[in-house]
Amino acid sequence: MIVVKSSPKSLVAARTSVHSRTSPRQQLTLVPFFEAVRLALATIRVQKLKSFFTALGVCIGVMFLIAVVSIVDGMGRYMENDLVGKLIALNSFELRSRPNINIGDVDRATGLEYARRPRILESDVPAVAAALPEGTLWSMSSDAGLKVESPYSRPRSASITAMDGDYFQIKKMGVTSGRLFTPGEMTSGASVVVLGPDLVARLFPTVDALGRQVKIGGKLYTVVGIGESLGSAFGMSFDNYVYAPFRSPIHRLLNREAHAIDVMAIQAPTPEALTDVQEKVRAVMRARHQLRPSQKDNFSLQTADTALDFWNKIKQYLVLAGIALPAVGLVVGAIVIMNIRLVAVAERTHEIGIRKALGAKRRDILAQFMIEASTLSTFGAILGIAAGAALAFIIRTTTPMPTYVAPWSIVVGVLIGAGVGIISGVYPASRASLLDPVAALRQE
Repeated sequence: MIVVKSSPKSLVAARTSVHSRTSPRQQLTLVPFFEAVRLALATIRVQKLKSFFTALGVCIGVMFLIAVVSIVDGMGRYMENDLVGKLIALNSFELRSRPNINIGDVDRATGLEYARRPRILESDVPAVAAALPEGTLWSMSSDAGLKVESPYSRPRSASITAMDGDYFQIKKMGVTSGRLFTPGEMTSGASVVVLGPDLVARLFPTVDALGRQVKIGGKLYTVVGIGESLGSAFGMSFDNYVYAPFRSPIHRLLNREAHAIDVMAIQAPTPEALTDVQEKVRAVMRARHQLRPSQKDNFSLQTADTALDFWNKIKQYLVLAGIALPAVGLVVGAIVIMNIRLVAVAERTHEIGIRKALGAKRRDILAQFMIEASTLSTFGAILGIAAGAALAFIIRTTTPMPTYVAPWSIVVGVLIGAGVGIISGVYPASRASLLDPVAALRQE
C-alpha cells in the first residue's frame, strides 16, 4: 500500500469529497462549478492575508471606477434635470440675441459675433406671437441682479425679473402664500412683486412679508406673493428672486437699451410640435432682421438639448477617463493576483498530485484554479462596489457635487472583477495543470 502524505491546507478539496454523495474519485476528478466556488471561499477563510492582497487591487480599481462614474453620471443628471431643466422648461425654447447657457469656452471670434448681434425688441414679440400655432404659450422677460431693501433688514442682492405673458405657466410656478399678478396689474405695470422664499427670510426675518413693501431702485413695490422654491445648484440658491410685471418701473433698471428684452420663451403644446414652432419663429425673426438666405441667424433659439450639447460631448470623455484611470489599478491588481496564485500552485503541488493520481484531467485542474482566481477577484470587485458607493454617498452629502451610482456601473464592476480573475489566473492554472503527478506526489 502506498501512503500519501499531505498537509491539512493542501487537502481542502479531498476533505470536502469525504462528505459528498459522489465517490472520492468522482469528486476529485470533476469538481463542479459551485463546488469550485465553495473551495475558493474556503481558501479565503484559510488564507486570509493572501486573499486580502489578492482582492485588494481589484477592490481599489473597482471602487474608483464606481466613484468616478457616479460623479460623472450625477453631474449629467443634474445638468439635464435640475440646472438646465429649471432654466429652460419642458417642450420649450428661448429666443435670445445670444445663447444664455454656454457650457465651455467661447472663442474670441464667436464672442465678437455675439456682441454685434441686434437685441431682441418688444416690437418683435407681437410678430412672433402671431405666427405661433394655437395652444403655444409664450412670455417675454428681462432680468438683472439688483439690491432690494426692506425696513426690517439691510439691503440684499437678488435676481430681478420683469415678465409678461405666460411666464408662470411655462415655468410651472406658483406661490406658497399670497397670489400671482392679476391681468390688470400686468397690463398697467403695477408696482407689485412676488418674492422668493430665501429673499423673504432675509428681508422679513420676524414679520409676514405679504402686504409689506420693498424698495428697488428707489421705488416702492408691494409684496403680493411668496413664490415656490426653485432649489439650488452647487450650493447656489435659485430662491433669491423677485418677479414684477414687465411694464412696471423696474423694467427701466434691467435694460440700458430702450424697448429691448432679454428673452422670449416659447413652449410648444407637444414635443412633436417643438421643431415646427422653432422654424416658424426662425422665419419671422430672419424676416424682421432682413437676413438673406446665405446669411446665418443673428439670434439664438436655445432648447435644453442645444444647451447640453457641449456637456454631452465632454461627458463621453469623462466616462472614458473614469473607466481608463481605474484600469491602471486593475492591471496592478491582476499582476498581484497572478503572483499570489503562482504561490498557491506551489503550496498545493501535493494536492494537485493526489487529484491527478485519482484521474483528474488537465482541464479539471485548469478549471478549478481559474474559478478560484475569478471568485477571489469577484469578491474583491463586490467589496470595491460597496466602497465606491459609500465614497459616492460621502461626496454627495459633504460637498455640493451631485453623484449617482448607475446600475450599469455595478454590472461593469462585477464583470471586470471576474474578467481580471480569469485573465490573471490563466498562467498559474496552466502551470498547475501541467504538473507531473509523480513529481507532485513526492513534494512535501
